[in-house]
Amino acid sequence: MLQINKDGLQTTIQDLGRRGFQKYGVIVSGVMDPYAHRIANVLVGNPETEATIEITLVGPQLTFLEDCLFALTGGDLSPLLNEVPIKMWRPIFAKKGCKLTFGKPLSGCRTYLAVAGGIAVPEVMDSKSTYLRAGIGGYDGRTLQKGDVVQIGEVSQNSRSFIEKLAAAATDSSFIQVDWTLMTNAIPTYQSQSTVRVTEGRQAPLFDENSQDTFYKEVFQISSDSDRMGYRLKGPQLALNEAKELLSEGVSFGSIQVPPDGQPIILMADRQTTGGYPKIGQVASIDLSKVSQLKPGDSIRFEKVTLEEAQQALLNERRLIAQLTKSITLKFKEGI
Repeated sequence: MLQINKDGLQTTIQDLGRRGFQKYGVIVSGVMDPYAHRIANVLVGNPETEATIEITLVGPQLTFLEDCLFALTGGDLSPLLNEVPIKMWRPIFAKKGCKLTFGKPLSGCRTYLAVAGGIAVPEVMDSKSTYLRAGIGGYDGRTLQKGDVVQIGEVSQNSRSFIEKLAAAATDSSFIQVDWTLMTNAIPTYQSQSTVRVTEGRQAPLFDENSQDTFYKEVFQISSDSDRMGYRLKGPQLALNEAKELLSEGVSFGSIQVPPDGQPIILMADRQTTGGYPKIGQVASIDLSKVSQLKPGDSIRFEKVTLEEAQQALLNERRLIAQLTKSITLKFKEGI
């Protein structure tokens, strides 16, 4: 069990989303950074689909009410265990009573906390993800707050054996972190200025030639009016060749809509199910994690790629995660 001692800015329970219900008007929701979420689960021996705790910019303070194997991935929010700095992107064993806190954001803006056994909350429409506006999923459909006690699920045999080895090695300490981590190319580098790959949007030809060129050549800034639903951008104004009424149609994570004010909006995890604004581009799935780690004031530039290039990049990432899963499984069997 985990006890929340102090609220964070926005700390919620999320998994890979509530799939198959958009036709009923129910949003997908889920994690903002799918890659960091998947790797966090892999590092503690969970299925990639298990829920994690998504921590945004200002982390909570929590206590482990039982011995626990956990991992932190994503943005670096200066995590400390019992006031001792700990490393990210690796398994850490904490004994009952250990306190996890966070400090100053050093890179990125979202950290993912996975615990061996996963987060034991009821599924709503086949997902544990928190949909804040509807008040469903996660922990009573809301952010985690002071006094909440989060239950942990059943630990796999592989993880349990690894925990026993770590516990035996931590006789003189309240926690122990392994001395290995992921290969360098598997740990993202989050920057305040990012170039993001996009494929051409369905309505891109409706924009005038100057706007189409500007979209790929100029830099846009993440507005303070950004959240899990969408990132509003500030930059050069984009314009259509002529005013045109469009029928609303389905949208996806990473769709880049342009409303009448000409300032693009990147639709994020809590996006609406349909939209009627013209879409000039679509963020490649491989770079959704990169976008999700940008914070207000950061800059973004778009690079046009083909659908085939975007698909190949995603396939490469899936192969990398599969390779990491095999390697970490072997590490669990070897011990520390």
